[in-house]
Amino acid sequence: MRLLKLMGHSGTVPGALLAADLQAALERLEAVVEADKQSPEPEASAQRENGGPAVSLSHRDLPMIESLKAAATAICDVTWDGSNKSNAPM
Repeated sequence: MRLLKLMGHSGTVPGALLAADLQAALERLEAVVEADKQSPEPEASAQRENGGPAVSLSHRDLPMIESLKAAATAICDVTWDGSNKSNAPM
């Protein structure tokens, strides 16, 4: 959900990004990731809510960026329905 909102989407599930909107969403997401890279790294002892290690936005976001680039190249919409138990789009 956080990645969807960072792209400028409302975060609704189910949802979609139209092919015409992909480039702008991708640019917003890449800008946020770049800004995140400039901020201090999370401490090694930092924990996520579920007790696992903290994961940087750039690592978590890579599959989303690759998917958006592929969809933009293919000029197709990106949809998600929320059926994935991890709540990961696409």
